[in-house]
Amino acid sequence: MRHFQAPSQSLGNLNAEAVAALIASAGDIALVVDNRGLILDMAFGNDALAREWDDVWLGRQWQDTVTSDSRAKVDALLREAESGAPSRWRHVNHASSRGLDVPIQYTAVKVMDDGKVVAIGRDLRATAALQQRLVEAQQSMERDYSRLRQMEMRYRLLFQTTPEAILIVDATSFKVTEANPAAATLLGQELNRIVGRPLPEAFPAAAEQSIQSFLAGIRATGRTESTQVAAPAGMAGFSVTASLFRQEGVSLFLVRIGAAATEAPAAPAVRPRFVQVVESLPDGIAITDPEGRILETNAAFLDLAQLVTEEQARGESLERWLGRPGVDLSVLIANLRQHGAVRLYATTLRGEYGDTAEIEVSAVSIGNGDRPCFGFAIRNVGRRLAADSRKRELPRSVEQLTELVGRVPLKDLVRETTDVVERLCIEAALELTGDNRASAAEILGLSRQSLYVKLRRYGLGDIDPESA
Repeated sequence: MRHFQAPSQSLGNLNAEAVAALIASAGDIALVVDNRGLILDMAFGNDALAREWDDVWLGRQWQDTVTSDSRAKVDALLREAESGAPSRWRHVNHASSRGLDVPIQYTAVKVMDDGKVVAIGRDLRATAALQQRLVEAQQSMERDYSRLRQMEMRYRLLFQTTPEAILIVDATSFKVTEANPAAATLLGQELNRIVGRPLPEAFPAAAEQSIQSFLAGIRATGRTESTQVAAPAGMAGFSVTASLFRQEGVSLFLVRIGAAATEAPAAPAVRPRFVQVVESLPDGIAITDPEGRILETNAAFLDLAQLVTEEQARGESLERWLGRPGVDLSVLIANLRQHGAVRLYATTLRGEYGDTAEIEVSAVSIGNGDRPCFGFAIRNVGRRLAADSRKRELPRSVEQLTELVGRVPLKDLVRETTDVVERLCIEAALELTGDNRASAAEILGLSRQSLYVKLRRYGLGDIDPESA
């Protein structure tokens, strides 16, 4: 229960029944007024009200403290109290020095035979603030609702009048939830027959499966995609674009449909002769990006790499098939960037199923803005090398060895033959590597020291003592 400030003598003369009624009706402010409405005494249970009106109203008419619209309510409170029964609660506004009216809810009780009335009031400012916020919130909701209705009206108008066929489709069941008249016209069906049915069923039977797969792919990736849908003979095809979006926790497709573009029949284009030549060359051709990933190839390259289609090669690194991994392609690309061309680079090419071919690679760098590309011409020289080896005359010593059969023991003859073959292999290795003895040792599978020993043995060039 609130504690009021100590009342003056006028309140001290109240009888027990009046005090009980006052306590039962205790509020934030209590006024003692006479039968003419003159304020005789005041008590406050609210510090803010006490600072506002303490001793200001004493001796004034109660009606003079309220706003003009509340004076009738004060008269009604006094009349009801005069009848002897407590009056009902009434909302009264008091003027304030701060400019804002202070709402007080009063009830009045007659407590003495001489006509004195006690008015108990409750401060409604907190309640009024809540009501004001409620009104503001309701007005804000009304404004938002009005904007939403206007937006929906514009959307509906645009949706219905646009010449583009648009459908909203459920991403789970593929059922059409909305469709505009343009979609019904393009698909050749009644609008009410399209809505509520799966979208694939709106297309020709031959295209149902492709549309279903198309939508399932977009649902899995979330990307906007387009596709072309073929139609039976005599009917135009369709161009379908679909986007995935979510609304109120549900995934939906926005599907746009257009007639497939038809082009006027044109005379068969004659492909440039040089393109036909490149594609028909017996030498393999590969075009790559600056990192060595294949962009295009011809049929001869596919044969060398043991591939069936160009798609198997596109996007793969040429290093997958060319020479020693991490070596040959890096050397070729470095020279292309520095000199712009490479001629007759000898290496090997590995097929998908293990075949290996001796090849020569010529390459060129082609400028293409900020992203150049490289062209590689790959020639299989395996047959030429075999023919060259067959044409090479055997040294005189081999012919002499064949004449020694029957005169010299076999083990001595084999030892002599082995020496001749070993010397021929070392000479061939030195010739292939341009007399680079470190590379020749690697080709022969020997250590450098072993190669140097054999070079001394056969008298093949001078040996640097420090390198040995």
